[in-house]
Amino acid sequence: SAAQILGPVMCFQEPAQRSFPMSLSPLLNASLAIQIHAFLAIAAVVLTIAIFTLPRGSTAHRWMGWSWVTLMAIVALSSFGIHEIRMVGPFGPIHILSAFVLFQLVINIRAARTKNIRAHARGMKLLSLGALVGAGAFTFLPGRIMYQVVAGG
Repeated sequence: SAAQILGPVMCFQEPAQRSFPMSLSPLLNASLAIQIHAFLAIAAVVLTIAIFTLPRGSTAHRWMGWSWVTLMAIVALSSFGIHEIRMVGPFGPIHILSAFVLFQLVINIRAARTKNIRAHARGMKLLSLGALVGAGAFTFLPGRIMYQVVAGG
């Protein structure tokens, strides 16, 4: 079989032989700020998907939108308790991004409240893409906690 020829290459192993080394241990052993940051960011990703499937302006969209804003604000604020990468004193790139996220939340809420829906929609989509997808991707680099979670610790 292919597994015998190629050795322990996971993608060619029989389904019963595959192992999933994923472990939450690195995250559960991290500081409380990192745990809050990570779990709420994951919740925000899930909520983002749900919001984008709803009719714009509906009650559910607004309710979930406010929930998302709350999650993102807590995610951004919790980052100020994380000091894994320091560039200027206790601050690093995550803190610049977090300040930007907080600023953009205010700008995008203001756009919705003043009925500038085009600006609101564009701003929230860009914020979701940059803060969750873009920044989230960096958490999976080798040596980072989320990399350890998916690679098995």
